[in-house]
Amino acid sequence: MSLPVVWFTIVAVFWTGFFVLEGFDFGVGALHRFVGSNDLERRVAINAIGPVWDGNEVWLIVAGASMFAAFPAWYATWFSALYLALVLVLVALIVRGVSFEFRGKVDGSRWRGTWSTTLTEGSVLAPLLIGVGLGDLLAGLPIDSHGTFTGTFVDLLTPFGLALGVTLLVLCLVHGAMFLTLRTDGVVRESAHRTARVLRWPAALLAIAAAAWTFALSGQSLLSDALLVVAVAGALGLWWYVGRHEGAAFAATAVTVGATVAAVFAGLYPDVLVSSTDPGATLTVAGAASGTYALTVMTWVAVVLLPVVLVYQGWTYRVFRARVTATPALPRRSA
Repeated sequence: MSLPVVWFTIVAVFWTGFFVLEGFDFGVGALHRFVGSNDLERRVAINAIGPVWDGNEVWLIVAGASMFAAFPAWYATWFSALYLALVLVLVALIVRGVSFEFRGKVDGSRWRGTWSTTLTEGSVLAPLLIGVGLGDLLAGLPIDSHGTFTGTFVDLLTPFGLALGVTLLVLCLVHGAMFLTLRTDGVVRESAHRTARVLRWPAALLAIAAAAWTFALSGQSLLSDALLVVAVAGALGLWWYVGRHEGAAFAATAVTVGATVAAVFAGLYPDVLVSSTDPGATLTVAGAASGTYALTVMTWVAVVLLPVVLVYQGWTYRVFRARVTATPALPRRSA
C-alpha cells in the first residue's frame, strides 16, 4: 500500500472517529433542553459530556491538519470551496464551547437560558454543515482544471450533501440520547430513553436511505459495499435495541454513524474530490498527495503518537465512567 493511500485511510479514520466520538456530544448538547425540565436536570446532561467533549473535538482538528499536510491540493480546494460554510461551522463550534464555560458563571435563569439556546444551536448546526461538506466530496462540486471552485454557496447544497447532513444530525441526536441513558440516572435517563425511542425511526430510515444513495454514487468497491452493509445492519440494530438494551443500542448508533461516514470515503476512493463540471479536474489520491519525504515523516509521527492519544482517551472514559446524578452522593461513615 502506497503512502498516499495510507494517509487517505488515516484521514478517513480521523473523520470517522470525530463523528463517532463527538457525535454523542453534539447529540447531548442539542437535546439537553429537552431531556431536562429544569436547570438542575439540564446540568446533569451537560455534566455527562463535560470531561470528554473538548478531547473529542480534537479529532476534527487532527482530521483537518492531516488533510493540510498529506493532501494540500485537496485541503486548499475543498476548504476554499466551503469557505462560507466553514465560517458558520467555526462560529457554531466556538459558540458551543463558550456556552459550556459561560453557562454556569451567573446564577440567573435568563443568563443560563441564553447559553442553553446557543449550546443547542451550535450542537445542531455543526454536524449538519460538516455532513453537507462531506457529502459534497462524493456528490461533486464545480471545480476547474486549476483546482479552483467556480460555483456559488448554493452549489454547496447538493441533494446528497443535504441528505447526508440531515442523516448525520439525526444519528447524532439518537447517539447522544443513548449516551445519556448510559451516563445519567433518574429523570434525565428516563427522558433520554423516551427521546431515543422517538428518534430511532427517522434515524434508521435516514441511515438506510443514505446507504442506498452512497451506493448509487460510489464506485461500488468491495470495501465501500461492506461498510454500507454494516451501516444498514447498525441502523436495524439501532431500531431494535433502543428501549431494550442500553449498551447494545449505543454500540449500534456508534456503528451506524461510523460506517456511514467511512463508506463515503471508501466510495470516494481513488478520488478525494469529484468535479461536477469537468471529470478531468477531479482530484485524486495520487495527484493531491504531498511528497514522499513529508508523508514518511508524518507516518512515523502517527505511529508514535496515535497509540498514546488512544490510550489517554480510553483512560479518560474509564475514569469518568460513573453515572451523573442530580442527587449528591452521601459521605461515607467512618468505621
